[in-house]
Amino acid sequence: MTSEPPPDAPSGLSDRDRAVLAVERRGWPSAGVKERAIRERLGISPPRYYQLLNALLDDPRALAHDPVTVNRLRRIRDARRNRR
Repeated sequence: MTSEPPPDAPSGLSDRDRAVLAVERRGWPSAGVKERAIRERLGISPPRYYQLLNALLDDPRALAHDPVTVNRLRRIRDARRNRR
């Protein structure tokens, strides 16, 4: 059983938004590899990627599209905020 939503599932998200979530869903061996993939696959800088990702975490359409990834990232974000 996979946690990934079907590629043809209507989510109301843009192709770019779905691509951002797909990048984040994948495990990366290092930050450098992930940053290179962000630039090559999405054509945006890592800071812009993280801005988009953070906005997606608050978007109910993203939660409906990929609840496992979004909830995991929300927990990480909340834990970081609580440490500050």
